[in-house]
Amino acid sequence: MANPEQGNETSITEFILLGFGTLPELQILLFLLFLLIYIATVAGNILIVALVVTDQHLHTPMYVFLGNLSWLETCYTSTILPSMLASLLTKDRTISFSGCLTQYFFFGSMIATECLLLSVMSYDRYLAICNPMHYATRMNRRLYLQLAGGSWTGGFLCSGIITLSISQLTFCGSNVIDHFLCDLIPLINLSCNDPQLMEILAFTLCLIFLVVPFLLTLMSYICIIATILRIPSSTGRQKAFSTCSSHLIVVTMYYGTLLIAYMFPTTNTLKDFKKVLSVIYTVLTPLVNPLIYSLRNKEVKESLRKASRKFMFGRG
Repeated sequence: MANPEQGNETSITEFILLGFGTLPELQILLFLLFLLIYIATVAGNILIVALVVTDQHLHTPMYVFLGNLSWLETCYTSTILPSMLASLLTKDRTISFSGCLTQYFFFGSMIATECLLLSVMSYDRYLAICNPMHYATRMNRRLYLQLAGGSWTGGFLCSGIITLSISQLTFCGSNVIDHFLCDLIPLINLSCNDPQLMEILAFTLCLIFLVVPFLLTLMSYICIIATILRIPSSTGRQKAFSTCSSHLIVVTMYYGTLLIAYMFPTTNTLKDFKKVLSVIYTVLTPLVNPLIYSLRNKEVKESLRKASRKFMFGRG
């Protein structure tokens, strides 16, 4: 509940994102670094989306999910990096209250959607490797489109609930956020209201949209690895593992950093470390996903080669 004294206090209309302001001598270097990362991220992910859309051989559940993931990563990084780049270049670190809520809504939506989508992708690999005879009938067009659409719907619904709850809070004290984006925990800490209800809501939604998808993904991969180890030939084992190794790398990076960032309490010791983790799952993961999937996937590499030949030499 709000403090009774806060009636005479002025409500906050904007926030200050400290970002990397504690490193003034590195601002230009950081700007150039993040600009290159942003360009490479958008280019790489848009390329994968274009390959999945245009190549008929990639119109399968696995690549439809990959196309969704790449489009999500493009939206994800575009929610954060342009404003961060502007801040580094102009040194203006202010963001309006509505702008902060808007950024959090889309940022939170992308996080929740990616958690659900990675879980769906692991289920797809589980069916393909553990139940190959029934894969085509179970993972039909209707189901994989419903799973992809459900991931997006669930992610935006989760973030919408939290954003609406944040908009009802009162901010009347400090307006300084020691982060490079508007995130849930810093906003709760700045609120003048009793944080208990918001913390319970946030914890519940984290369980549903982070921990449960992580556990489902973990169970899928335990079954996948057990099935692969039972394959008698080493060639068969290698081929089966190659179909899911890329996804396993992405899952480990993404869930690992998210679980530490959101499920562990933020102490003074962990505050800077969590900021580094935030850079990993918001900036680096969207950058390396196209590289991981394109370099470790024969079908994507072949599609890229065909597209390159068509671009350079035409249809002839």
